[in-house]
Amino acid sequence: MEGKERRVGTVSRGIRCPIIRQGDDLASIVTDSVLEAAESEGFAIRDRDVIAVTESIVARAQGNYCTVEDIAQDVRTKLGGETIGVIFPITSRNRFAICLRGIAMGAKKVVLMLSYPSDEVGNQLISLDKIDEAGINPYSDVLTLERYRELFGSNVHEFTGVDYVQYYGDLIRECGAEAEIIFANQPRVILDYTDCILTCDIHTRKRTKRILKEAGAKVVLGLDEIMNAPVNGSGYNADFGLLGSNKSTEDRIKLFPRDAQPLVLDIQDRMLKATGRHVEVMIYGDGAFKDPQGKIWELADPVVSPFHTDGLNGTPNELKLKYLADNDFSNLSGEALRDAISESIRKKDHDLKGSMASQGTTPRQLTDLIGSLCDLTSGSGDKGTPVVLVQGYFDNYTND
Repeated sequence: MEGKERRVGTVSRGIRCPIIRQGDDLASIVTDSVLEAAESEGFAIRDRDVIAVTESIVARAQGNYCTVEDIAQDVRTKLGGETIGVIFPITSRNRFAICLRGIAMGAKKVVLMLSYPSDEVGNQLISLDKIDEAGINPYSDVLTLERYRELFGSNVHEFTGVDYVQYYGDLIRECGAEAEIIFANQPRVILDYTDCILTCDIHTRKRTKRILKEAGAKVVLGLDEIMNAPVNGSGYNADFGLLGSNKSTEDRIKLFPRDAQPLVLDIQDRMLKATGRHVEVMIYGDGAFKDPQGKIWELADPVVSPFHTDGLNGTPNELKLKYLADNDFSNLSGEALRDAISESIRKKDHDLKGSMASQGTTPRQLTDLIGSLCDLTSGSGDKGTPVVLVQGYFDNYTND
């Protein structure tokens, strides 16, 4: 095969692994699983291959869990245990409902303020068309639950079939707290109801906290400040608290992994010793992409990749082949065109930012791009491939 032009570019492979339990030697398991897959499928490990490990098995191996009782105690201690404003949560049984159970157990009353027509990651309560038909301005209008029902009735999620307004209200009451639900998009609105506030937005949380503090709120915390230290010997995440958490059981939550930079470096070192190849390693959670049908932006985690090796820092530095073909070399074809484009790639600047020849390439962090590819490869169900091997991602048209 020597001398033949390579016909395959980037390849993403889901790697099957054993079921991971607390205390497992994850670095060894990941390394062995990749090497066994390479031997079984007959492919070689190359320099700059990317081994991506899903955050869930990292947190599971760490035993990074807490209970709803732990959350309740932390909320009660930090927010006073009386009336708490819980604002801008996402509508998710897996992501937020179990957190809300703990929050409600730590309060006498919860004023739940939902953003509308959709939550932060795109889950719709109601459509924009219905908002328009009702003559409502979501940027300024505040709706009570009664007004919401009068205007829009009961609305179930397109994919889950759940009426989250009803679901969240019932859940709060089942946990022994009084529930009041309002709909608004301006953070300051919650101050008409309480001055002790837990803001549950993910990517806009810093702005929301700033607005509320400037408006005179007594206590303002984010989900990143709940379970950011151990409670009764529980797990925790000092950086993200409850952000990035997932339901484990009916009363237990798996938190986002913590302190895992040594893990990615260990896997990188083990692969170097086993193969002589320098691979990159990352831990990934949700990808960052939007579903055109359900309008859901996938990224409910605080970041795509909380830990990764240094070679995954930065953004792509690529030329747009169709731009070169249609502009610089529009008079060429066949082998002459291939040679001209290849030469342009070899001579490209180390930083193409602002160059017309790079226009249209994806201006995103490498970890967000690769993490999205890995999330789509591994899936979130029963594929059994919590490790993904990406090969050829850093190749270009000139690599044989």
